[in-house]
Amino acid sequence: MKRKEQIDQLKDMSAQELSEQADALKESLFRLKFRKTLGVGDTVKDIRREKKTLARVYTLIGEKATAAKNEN
Repeated sequence: MKRKEQIDQLKDMSAQELSEQADALKESLFRLKFRKTLGVGDTVKDIRREKKTLARVYTLIGEKATAAKNEN
């Protein structure tokens, strides 16, 4: 999936869905790091991709929280 498509898809998610996505990404990142430690496969680029996606999710969660706070 291209980055622009991924960002658009993430922006359409609710805060709860983003939180669930963040949990799934953390689990995936843990597994990738574990595989890297074992020396199984080429996981460095996968780890980098997951970290960036997780950062995007956290950014969107923060934006949604700020927007909700400003509405009140």
